[in-house]
Amino acid sequence: MAYVPIPKDLNRVKTKVAFNLTKRQLIGFTIAGLVGFPIYLGVRTALPNDIAIIIMIVATLPIFFITMFDKDGLKAEKYFKYIYRSTIYQPSRRVRKEVYIEQEKNWGSKARKKKKGFKK
Repeated sequence: MAYVPIPKDLNRVKTKVAFNLTKRQLIGFTIAGLVGFPIYLGVRTALPNDIAIIIMIVATLPIFFITMFDKDGLKAEKYFKYIYRSTIYQPSRRVRKEVYIEQEKNWGSKARKKKKGFKK
């Protein structure tokens, strides 16, 4: 009898829509084609053909990256959103905004000493 292994985690199994590609990949490749082809046609008139192809590839690489990126089950937009939140939006060092009475007294006396022309 033939034995067929079945993965335990079925969430990682992606459904293929057409040409053995997922829906996300089909949308990404279509957008890359719609962006890259006009760039190629526009640049081809001014520059040689091989340079025009290189410019088209460089212009479409970010779209391919966003389409194919998958790290720990996170897509590119979610991954970079979490990176932004952890580094910029929510800094790792918390700033305390409370001012205690003792600190206020100490800060006030230091500020008075630093002022020029202040006489007691």
